[in-house]
Amino acid sequence: MISGLFNAASTYLRPASTFNSNATSDGLSEVPAATDAPTGDAGIKVSELKPLQGAKPISVADNPHLRDLMATNWLRTNDASATQPAVSDDAPENTYAQVKVDGKVVATLYNGGSSTMTNAAAAKIGKLEDPPGLSGPDLAQWRADSYAKLLGGTVEKASTAITQSQWTPRESSSATYSREQLDAAFQAMLAEGQKAAAQLQSSYLASRTQSGTSADISA
Repeated sequence: MISGLFNAASTYLRPASTFNSNATSDGLSEVPAATDAPTGDAGIKVSELKPLQGAKPISVADNPHLRDLMATNWLRTNDASATQPAVSDDAPENTYAQVKVDGKVVATLYNGGSSTMTNAAAAKIGKLEDPPGLSGPDLAQWRADSYAKLLGGTVEKASTAITQSQWTPRESSSATYSREQLDAAFQAMLAEGQKAAAQLQSSYLASRTQSGTSADISA
């Protein structure tokens, strides 16, 4: 699949202001006359509120499906931040080659096999199916040669290009986790939440102390 780099600017049209049907002939809106009528009857009195009968709070821990889903997302997030490199596939230091037409760069290939190109190049190339089984630098080389042939350009290999044997594919994030891992992850999530809440409370109390006020949180 060819990924194109589209830099075309888009225009956002803000709708015109809505016409005010209460406007007078001189262009000014009529202002409702002030009234001394009491407004105390609006809203619901606290004394009239009644507790719900039979209602009870539901914890995430009581929902196995939701608990495991949250634990799985937590594990994937932490695994990705720990194992995946910080540099993206299309970073300049991962450039494999460039395709030029009349001295201008129209497509850039990267060591992982991905590519970017101008709108004009993408329109001219159209739909180009990658050969099955190709990946990494081998795929980048095939794409570079194909683009150059279709666009009537030349391929210039970058100094940062690597060989297929030097390439390390990114790890898949489709790992499955055991019951023990999910339970441990959920407990770690709870611990993180409690720690964050304690820090927030500490910061709040510190700010109240600095402003010369105090709060009784024992109530």
